[in-house]
Parts: sequence; structure tokens; C-alpha cells
Amino acid sequence: MSIQKTSVPAAVSGLTNGSGAAALLAAGVGAFLLAVLAIAADRIPSLSKTMIFYRPTGPLSGVTTSAIVVWLIVWAVLDVRWKNRTVALGRIAAWALALLALSLLLTFPPIADLF
Repeated sequence: MSIQKTSVPAAVSGLTNGSGAAALLAAGVGAFLLAVLAIAADRIPSLSKTMIFYRPTGPLSGVTTSAIVVWLIVWAVLDVRWKNRTVALGRIAAWALALLALSLLLTFPPIADLF
């Protein structure tokens, strides 16, 4: 007895990848924003003071909280827009990985010190 696997298009099966793509891209945006805000809070004294949400941790508390809030907002907005759609997941994954790679580079001290 053999089992045959058939490929059913997303439009026929009702499966979409929009929600997953939204989560993936939002994660990349959140990671990139975290790196940018961390550098900005180190370099701009007024932003550094604004980012102090919890005094013992200093500006890091505001940086991480802001990045998380933006990540959740981007995720929610993209999910609402893409929930019932099948999107180009390869392209979105490439963007998410590029943003993640940039965020890792920006948190590397020799590169961060250039800004």
C-alpha cells in the first residue's frame, strides 16, 4: 500500500501564510528597532533620559519596552492585513533575516561605536 501526497493550493485548501509572515517580519523589525534605539539612547542624552522607565536599569528599560511595543504593533497591523492572504514568504523571510543581521551588526561594539 502506498500513500500518495498531493499538493493542494492554498486557495483551495483555505490555508494561508499571512499570519506567519506577519510574525516573521515583525520580529525582524523589532530586533532592528532594538539595536537602533540602543545606539541612539547611548549617543543622545535627551533620548537617554526619556528612555528611563525603571531607574535601576537606566535607559535600557525604555529601549527594550519601546522595541517590544513597536514589535507588537507591527505584528498586529501586518496580521490584520495579511491574515487571509498567501504572501511571498521567501521575500518576507529575506527581509526579516536582513533586518536581524543588521541588528546583530549594530549591537557589535566596534560597529556601534562608528555611530
